[in-house]
Amino acid sequence: MGRCTFSSDDIVIKSPSDKRLYRVIQLDNGLSALIVHDPEIYPDGPPDPSKSLEQSEAEEEEEDCMDDCDGEEGEDGEGEDEEEDEDEDDDEEEGEDEGNEVREKRKGGAAQTKKAAAAMCVGIGSFSDPCEAQGLAHFLEHMLFMGSTDFPDENEYDSYLSKHGGTSNAYTETEHTCYHFEVKREFLKGALRRFSQFFVSPLVKIEAMEREVLAVDSEFNQVLQSDACRLQQLQCHTSAPGHPFNKFFWGNKKSLVDAMEKGVNLREQILKLYNDYYHGGLMKLVVIGGESIDVLESWVVELFGNVKNGPQVNLEFKADIPFWKAGKLYRLEAVKDVHILDLTWTLPCLRQNYLKKPEDYIAHLLGHEGRGSLHSFLKSRGWATSLSAGVGDEGMHRSSMVYIFGMSIHLTDSGLEKIMEIIGFVYQYLKLLRRVSPQEWIFKELQDIGNMEFRFAEEQHQDDYASELAENLLAYPAEHVIYGDYVYKIWDEELIKYILGFFTPENMRIDMVSKSSIKSEGLQFEPWFGARYTEEDVSSSLMDIWRDPPEIDISLHLPSKNEFIPSDFSIRADNACDDLANVSSPRCLVDEPLIKFWYKLDSTFKFPRANTYFRINLKGGYDNVKSCVLTELFIYLLKDELNETIYQASIAKLETSVSVSSDKLELKVFGFNDKLPVLLSKLLTVAKSFLPSNDRFEVIKEDMKRTLKNTNMKPLSHSSYLRLQVLCQSFYDVEDKMQVLNDVSVTDLKAFIPELRSQLYVEGLCHGNLLEEEAISISNIFKINFPVQPLPYQIRHAEHVICLTPGANIVRDVNVKNKMEKNSVVELYFQIEQDLGLESIKLKALIDLFDEIVEEPLFNQLRTKEQLGYVVECSPRVTYRVFGFCFCVQSSEYSPIYLQERIDNFINDLGELLEALDHKSFENYRGGLMAKLLEKDPTMTYETNRFWNQIIDKRYVFDLSKKEAEALESIHRDDVINWYNTYLQQPSPKCRRLAIRVWGCNTDMKDAETQPKSTEVIKDVAAFKMSSVFYPSMC
Repeated sequence: MGRCTFSSDDIVIKSPSDKRLYRVIQLDNGLSALIVHDPEIYPDGPPDPSKSLEQSEAEEEEEDCMDDCDGEEGEDGEGEDEEEDEDEDDDEEEGEDEGNEVREKRKGGAAQTKKAAAAMCVGIGSFSDPCEAQGLAHFLEHMLFMGSTDFPDENEYDSYLSKHGGTSNAYTETEHTCYHFEVKREFLKGALRRFSQFFVSPLVKIEAMEREVLAVDSEFNQVLQSDACRLQQLQCHTSAPGHPFNKFFWGNKKSLVDAMEKGVNLREQILKLYNDYYHGGLMKLVVIGGESIDVLESWVVELFGNVKNGPQVNLEFKADIPFWKAGKLYRLEAVKDVHILDLTWTLPCLRQNYLKKPEDYIAHLLGHEGRGSLHSFLKSRGWATSLSAGVGDEGMHRSSMVYIFGMSIHLTDSGLEKIMEIIGFVYQYLKLLRRVSPQEWIFKELQDIGNMEFRFAEEQHQDDYASELAENLLAYPAEHVIYGDYVYKIWDEELIKYILGFFTPENMRIDMVSKSSIKSEGLQFEPWFGARYTEEDVSSSLMDIWRDPPEIDISLHLPSKNEFIPSDFSIRADNACDDLANVSSPRCLVDEPLIKFWYKLDSTFKFPRANTYFRINLKGGYDNVKSCVLTELFIYLLKDELNETIYQASIAKLETSVSVSSDKLELKVFGFNDKLPVLLSKLLTVAKSFLPSNDRFEVIKEDMKRTLKNTNMKPLSHSSYLRLQVLCQSFYDVEDKMQVLNDVSVTDLKAFIPELRSQLYVEGLCHGNLLEEEAISISNIFKINFPVQPLPYQIRHAEHVICLTPGANIVRDVNVKNKMEKNSVVELYFQIEQDLGLESIKLKALIDLFDEIVEEPLFNQLRTKEQLGYVVECSPRVTYRVFGFCFCVQSSEYSPIYLQERIDNFINDLGELLEALDHKSFENYRGGLMAKLLEKDPTMTYETNRFWNQIIDKRYVFDLSKKEAEALESIHRDDVINWYNTYLQQPSPKCRRLAIRVWGCNTDMKDAETQPKSTEVIKDVAAFKMSSVFYPSMC
């Protein structure tokens, strides 16, 4: 048992609105902990510690007995490495909108309960991998989930969390590894008891290692076709030998199994890494609970006091040699159709300068998108579509050795021909920054915005907050563990000038990622991803020009002062009458033929923020494939036109989202409410009369082509796309859209836009810190700008979902789009019933409860035991208000036929699992789901989105989660078994299946030629849908 050697409740600087209590302690083994008492976890006061302790211990004994009996193994979704972050534009790349489909995992609630959480950050990561076993730190992270001396079952930790409404995850960075979880509030100590053993006595069993190597390999295969990950590994591969960057951080079967074949004892190496670095001095723990801060501290001392003793240190890596060659251009062959110019400069480590943040000042100017910026200049020449700049959040970019400042420019085809000129303009802008000297007013703007964000910081999910705080304990002194990310305290002009001095051609690395720019001569291969690249010399004459450009283009200048920074932070609910402040759901303020407008004053969070969401039906926007393409083009061009205004507001934390869904333009304006009406008015003034110019039309058309080409490059996205293509009556295929787009002219679009805007229907929601009269004024902004005829209900687009025939057993087979993609996917969809609103709540509760029960056993069987692949998941689906349930596996090793067999086998065995559920286990699952449903919305945005989903689904049951929780109270185990037998078991006529199978490049679709007689194979989707029946449209 350890003891506490230091404790203070007065160190941490927190926001005035933060009701939590923070205590910093240090144990005698060197471990530092931040204990957080959140009073909202137990709103009626914390439980009696003596009763809580007795209940906890009794409950754990019972759990242990149950787990010994059922003998399940596995872990739930651990090992999601931050180093594998996908391409930054992936959210926008999929092209085909999934409409009103909801993949229901994180349930939001209308009641006021919160979960407990914890995170442990250990100050060792991939930089500490031995050269002979690369990826070892990541592998160690995986192995800690595989059982401990006190809890030897491999799935004990995650099974416990799963039964008590919890989740877990972990990730390995270059200099730290973070483990975190959240759980239903009363089970925090039981979860901590299991979690603490990761850091005291992990088993690291040989047989578990043999299986988990495959999980690491599957995780690597997930990112094998990612251009962002390929570029990062090329940068590692071409760094100086012996430098900590010159490694393969992910790890895969080859790097780990090859090590064993070369005589490396992998278990010994893992235990050495663990024993050398997993000690108290390198550990930062965060625990967030509702118990008193003294009780939480006693748990930390009791459970983490046995962690090995170690000195309070931060591992620091030194490297004197430059790690990239100067004057080189690397051309990397892209997987997708992209042209990305990446420029990187190495800066000294700036962790100690977090109060000054010189890198943020420079990033603010180099990455700006307003008038006079590099982005605006390159865009006006038709060379670039986007530009971002700054020091990334990943460990590789913010290490103890060096900060890496990156600039990423997405180029057009004509920009690809002008790479060297573009770099020349970057150096012109840098010369401008040196010439005008750093401006204190710009720093002051950043300071004001940082302080404003800190003062009114919105909460996050508990596990996200815990892991963020644990990481920050490694980066900042304890007093600034929260404030450190926001603070701009000290203006240091000389430091900014000093850092600007590192932005030289000699200190710059150039990477060009493109399909078309790589040449065959001098071709080289990066060994781990197999990516092809070339290395070219940059001429000394160009380097000389970049070093000191002879002129600065007159179009380049500093940004103007930001008109969107708010000054009014008054809280409207403080002065509202009680009746208005206590309303729990939005009410309809305006219901007219042109506009229906919902409103709710926020009286829960009481921040000076508001969210205004609008869906605008456009006349004929989705009548056929050509109108669909023209509508999308119009909205992309409108976004392009509005970009400078939108960007300036976003700096002041007033955000805008513009997107398209069938015939609807979705506009969201959200953030600090003071200047929100001003921004909305500016946006709508442009939107009402905007017509595109010829040159922007060509640029955006090219960009849209590229987006369509890149759609479905990832097998998981592809399988969802193919399922929706079968299910939805109106679904325009990406290839058809490409064909139409090629022939569309600016004249076509200019003729189409007036008709599109001639009749509209708007439905909107205003939620937050705005009074009713302010909300009505916002609705009037629409009426003033669009004095048009209302669009009648009959001619608005309505989506219909196919009603699969009784006993349907349908298969659709398609090859991967990317011919180098090894991963195959099987997505097995069961159609349930149409969602009829209030009368379907019990059915929804049954679906969600089934998911709660089977998710962890599915992962345990197909991922942990059978190692089919890294992605093994199930989830409810609601597609335009038709309930469904999906099982999904992605694998780089097995064919879709085998994967489907294993999924079917698991589903057929579920009857036994459900029958074996005793009363206590069933109650735990039901209680865990109720806790999720009644979990307090962590932010106003979560609450807004919950309301908005009810509006766009035309359901308008704003307390759906609460009603579902009530319905759960009358559901018993036999109800779940009956549901399973009715909807998931053949030969029940209500068991209606659609299997989407995406075949990886190392599989052969000929294996699918022999199908069971009961299976219907879709060869022609259009013909299949022509002969099908569809549900009536609900939204």
